[in-house]
Amino acid sequence: MINVEQKTIPENINVHLLPIQKFKTVLVTVFIHQVLDKDLATWTALLPAVLQRGTQEHPTYRDLKTRLEELYGAELAADVIKRGERHVLSFSLEVINEKYAYDESLLQQGLSVLRSVIFDPLLENGGFKKDYVEQEKEQLAKEIQGLINNKINYAVERCFQVMCAEERFGVYKYGRVDDLEKITPQGLYDYYRKIIQENPIDVFVVGEFDPESVYSSLKETMSCSRAPGVKEIPPEEVDILPQEVNYHEEKLPVNQGKLNLGYRTRVSYGDEKYVPLLFYNGILGGFPHSKLFQNVREKASLAYFAFSNLEKHKGVQLLGSGIDVSNYEKALGIIKEQVELMKKGEISSEEMENTRRGLLTQVKTLGDNPYNLVNFFLDGLIGNRSDNIESLVQRIESVTVDEVVNVAQEVNLDTVYFLRSLDGERGEVE
Repeated sequence: MINVEQKTIPENINVHLLPIQKFKTVLVTVFIHQVLDKDLATWTALLPAVLQRGTQEHPTYRDLKTRLEELYGAELAADVIKRGERHVLSFSLEVINEKYAYDESLLQQGLSVLRSVIFDPLLENGGFKKDYVEQEKEQLAKEIQGLINNKINYAVERCFQVMCAEERFGVYKYGRVDDLEKITPQGLYDYYRKIIQENPIDVFVVGEFDPESVYSSLKETMSCSRAPGVKEIPPEEVDILPQEVNYHEEKLPVNQGKLNLGYRTRVSYGDEKYVPLLFYNGILGGFPHSKLFQNVREKASLAYFAFSNLEKHKGVQLLGSGIDVSNYEKALGIIKEQVELMKKGEISSEEMENTRRGLLTQVKTLGDNPYNLVNFFLDGLIGNRSDNIESLVQRIESVTVDEVVNVAQEVNLDTVYFLRSLDGERGEVE
């Protein structure tokens, strides 16, 4: 059984220790939580890239990489992730287990590098180094503008932006290009300091290690100036009932239309109904045996692909498909029909058991990858859900058809988004 040992560093930093012997590496991940906000998203998204460029101890990216190579090829990564309506800064360090390196201080040395990236950035004239900030602003602009180059991801993002236009969830995790111009090295550093001092910070450690020794090392290396109280991140808006369906069409030079339907489930990750909702999603479009895949793609041959995805914290579901523009009405009709069949309880025992097996496989393999384990327990932390892998397996094994139908009857269509070709023009090859 994989359980988490939880402790707190005096500076209001939460530590989550997962001592597991099966891995040959030790993974340390630091999460700094921020509210997902349209006016802050670009600032938050820029921070990981700038912080990775150089520290006081390792002033260039090359210096930093050289130091990591000296630690037997340790890997360091930083990014920004979106969890429901949270915007989370993520910093990870992975080092090989000390017993394989015959170096009892290897993890301690790695933690020192990780600390320098997060808490000891390279400064210039009271702010971040100007060249680094300007270069990373250019890269972030390319990242934001480049979303349109992947039409499937673009259509998914746009569907949620239209659907949640007045909610925090509608904010793109990398922010807006227009906001980059007003970001200065000093302003970004002031924003960074405010986050470090006030926002919730969680540290996860996964691998073979002595918990007391690692906790002691974290107290030493992660010590920093923090406010006495920690800023609260507001909960997600989940219980939203659409008053009418919003139909939105967008035209771009594409060959293949992207038809996305956004639904409100009104069920969040911490809800008792969440596991039945997993079944609902799996039977509808989460697996090759699903109703969408079989009826829209295979039998009717209307879609190049068909799927359904859940955002577990926000409680929204997206049904996506790639279709010929001329098949819009037919495809939309069949997709809606599958949703109605679920509401009526037309779920076969074969669909139910195939989905159960698929979900059990997904959950049981979480323990094979330290990054997946961290994400699992991070989701539990954010969603206020106390499951471990074993308890989640037991819940999946017990879900009934009636529970799935009850969830299905509460799901409501909010938005239909269609990305289609320009009239009279041949689209680009995708």
